[in-house]
Amino acid sequence: MTSTTNDAFDLRGVLLSGFLPAALFAIGEGAIIPIIPIAADSLGASLAIAGFVASLILVGELIGDVPSGVVVARIGERNAMIGAAVVSVVGLLVCTVAPNPLVLALGVFLVGLSTAVFALARHAYMTTAIPLRIRARALSSLGGVFRFGYFVGPFLAAGVIHLTGTTQSAFWVHVVCCLGAAVVLLVIRDPATGVRGLQRPSRASRPTATDPATATDATTATDATTPAALEGEQFVKEESQGLFQTIRAHHRVLVRLGSGAALIGAMRAGRQVILPLWAVSVGLDDSTAALVIGIAGAVDFALFYTSGQIMDRWGRLASALPCMLGLSICYFLLAWSDHLDARVGWFIAVAMAMSLANGVGSGILMTLGADLAPADRPAPFLGAWRFTGDLGSAAAPLVISGVTALATIAVASGVMGVLGLVGAGILLRYVPRYLPRTLR
Repeated sequence: MTSTTNDAFDLRGVLLSGFLPAALFAIGEGAIIPIIPIAADSLGASLAIAGFVASLILVGELIGDVPSGVVVARIGERNAMIGAAVVSVVGLLVCTVAPNPLVLALGVFLVGLSTAVFALARHAYMTTAIPLRIRARALSSLGGVFRFGYFVGPFLAAGVIHLTGTTQSAFWVHVVCCLGAAVVLLVIRDPATGVRGLQRPSRASRPTATDPATATDATTATDATTPAALEGEQFVKEESQGLFQTIRAHHRVLVRLGSGAALIGAMRAGRQVILPLWAVSVGLDDSTAALVIGIAGAVDFALFYTSGQIMDRWGRLASALPCMLGLSICYFLLAWSDHLDARVGWFIAVAMAMSLANGVGSGILMTLGADLAPADRPAPFLGAWRFTGDLGSAAAPLVISGVTALATIAVASGVMGVLGLVGAGILLRYVPRYLPRTLR
C-alpha cells in the first residue's frame, strides 16, 4: 500500500492492485446476483424460497464478517483477496452443478462467506492507500467499480444463458472473473512494498496513513495508539482485534450511526433481490430480466463519480439522504404498480429510478466507514462497520421472502419503503453528531 503522508502517491499502482481485481470480482458478482433467484426458480423453488436462496449470499457475507478482520490482519490484504477468490470458485462450481435449490443454497452461501473477506481486504487497502483530501472521490470511484460490474455482469450472464440455454451457466462468468482477479493479485507488485503474490511484507515495510481520522467517541479519540509505537507481537495483537471486541469498543457509533448504515445496506440488498423476483412474477424470461437489470446498472454506474463530488463538496448527508429517500419512494411505487395492467412497463421504469437513487449514494458506506475508522488500526473497525451494514443487507432479503410467503411481494416492497424512511431519519440525526461539519 502507498503512504498518504505526501501529497503525491502512486495512483497507477493503486489502480492496478486495488481497482482492477475489484472490477473483475464485481463483474462476476454482477453476473450472478440477478440470476440466483431465477436459477432457484428454474430448479423448482417457489417465489418465497427463491428469495431465501438469494438472501444466502448476503447471510454468508454477514457471517464471514466475523473472522474477516482477523484473517486480513494476519495474512495481509492481497493474500486475503487471493484466498477469497479461490474459495468463491469452489462455491460457484457447486452452484453450476446444483440439482436442487438446497445444493444451490449451499454454493451461494459459500460465495457469500468469501465475498466478505475479499470486500474487507479491499476496503482496508484503499483506506490506507488514499489521502483524506480525495478519500470520498476515491471510495465512490471504488463504488463505481462495483456498479460497473453490476452493469456489465448481467449482460454477460444474459449472453451465456442465451448461448447455453441453462440459467446455471451464468455462474461460470464469476468463476472466470475470480480466477482473473487472483492472477492479477499474484502478478502485480504492491506499489509501496514491492512484494507480489503470496509474499507477506514485514510490518516495518508497511506504511500507514497519517491523515486525521474522525474519532467515534471521546474514548477512542484519546486512547488511539500510533502504529509506530507498537512493535512485533503487540502490533499484531492490536491489528487483529476480534470483531465483537471491536464492536464493544465502538458500540456507541455502531449502534447509532451503524443502524443507519444497516438500513442503507438493507435498501440496496432488497433492491437486488426484489427486482429479479418481480421480473419472475410479471413473467419476464431469464435473459430479458438480466438485460433490464443490466441497463438499470448502467444508470447506477453513470453516477458513481458524481456521488463522490457531492460528498466532497456538500458533505456526506447530501449523498446519503437523497439515496435513501429515492429508494424508499421506488419501493412504494413498485408496491402500488402491482395491481396495474402495465406491470412490465412499471417494473422497467422503477428499476431505472432505483438505480438513479442508488447511484447518488455510490460509495457512501465505504466513505462513512473510512471517515470513522481510527487511523492507526482501520481494519478491525472497518470489519465491525461492514458487519453492521451487512446485518441489514442479510436481513432485507429474508424480510422480503418472509413477507412474500405470508402476504404478497407487493406488501414486501411496501415494508421496505417504510424501512427506508426510518433509515433516512437515523442518518439525519446521527451523521452531524459523529462527523465534523466539514465532512457532514
